[in-house]
Amino acid sequence: MTEQNRPRERVLDAGALRALAHPLRVRLFDLLSQYGAQTASGLATLTGESTGATSYHLRALARHELIREVEGRGTARERWWERPVGAITLTNPELAETPAGRAVQEAVASETLTLRQQQLMRFVRDGWEEAPDWRDATLIATASARLTSAQMADLSARLQAVIDETTDRYRDQTGDDVRVVTMRADVFPLPADGVAS
Repeated sequence: MTEQNRPRERVLDAGALRALAHPLRVRLFDLLSQYGAQTASGLATLTGESTGATSYHLRALARHELIREVEGRGTARERWWERPVGAITLTNPELAETPAGRAVQEAVASETLTLRQQQLMRFVRDGWEEAPDWRDATLIATASARLTSAQMADLSARLQAVIDETTDRYRDQTGDDVRVVTMRADVFPLPADGVAS
């Protein structure tokens, strides 16, 4: 997908962020983002929740166009849900100007990052059981450098470009040896004095 064809990043408004600010809704959104279309009953199995609960929360996400029903798939009894293609940002500069706006953004980001951290720690614990080709292709790395804000912005843009190119190229790939792979890029300044507040 070329840059001009890529869907623009969606900045979530207050309503969409509030709709997402629930642990189960974040989990459902994350599962649809990572694994593709699912039914309420399939998501209930994955989350350990009831089908009624997942169905209720899926409809709440759909009201804010965070997810949508898959056209032409399913029945009146069994609806399939998917996350539309395109990036979203969990920060909205306008909302950050109020305590309530900051709180809802923090709640959604915290739950999202907690889920991702749990996935990483599960891999750290159980990754040794993976086949060697999957285990050897894994990268968990951290590094530090002294950068200006402009250099950090350049690094962030280059990392995002690699992630965008990879997801665009392989988003719909299928095959026996294909698995969902999560990609993380964490680039942020550390406290100036070396002490977190």
